[in-house]
Amino acid sequence: MTMAKNGRALLIDDDGLVRAMLTDVLQTFGYVVDADDSGEAALARFAAGLYDVVITDQRMPGMTGIELLKKTVPLRPRMVRIILTGYTDVDALVEAINCGQVYRYVAKPWDNEDLRLTVRRGLEHFESNKRSAELDYINQRLVSRIRGIQQLAMLDDGRGQDPQFVATSEAALIS
Repeated sequence: MTMAKNGRALLIDDDGLVRAMLTDVLQTFGYVVDADDSGEAALARFAAGLYDVVITDQRMPGMTGIELLKKTVPLRPRMVRIILTGYTDVDALVEAINCGQVYRYVAKPWDNEDLRLTVRRGLEHFESNKRSAELDYINQRLVSRIRGIQQLAMLDDGRGQDPQFVATSEAALIS
């Protein structure tokens, strides 16, 4: 797997020219890019690769961009999802953004620099959420260990006062 300087992106658009242009833009900015022409093909890629960002057209045959992104949420909850649209499907876009399924939408035709900034900010958001989840997990483990140590200290049978027993039990809690 090629290491991405800025991230791995998956592009989905049924228009080959749009896919080629988006691929060129993102590769120029250091992204590793895969591209597909349908939501079904893109979903198959998720089994083979991890993506930091998905950019999909909203209107495609077979599956809309929002439908695709809804299906990716359980597969990669904190991945950045961006809708690319030339239409004003405002209600659907607002619903998807409010439900946390879409980070942003970008209107066609897009400005390359604006797209780059949107993706970069999305990836920064992704990394921030990832780090926050890691810290939450660490905090939960620490709270669990502290509770275990407190329970040991409160044992009524005297074992809580035995330094050897406490050390062995604390070691078991830490591992």
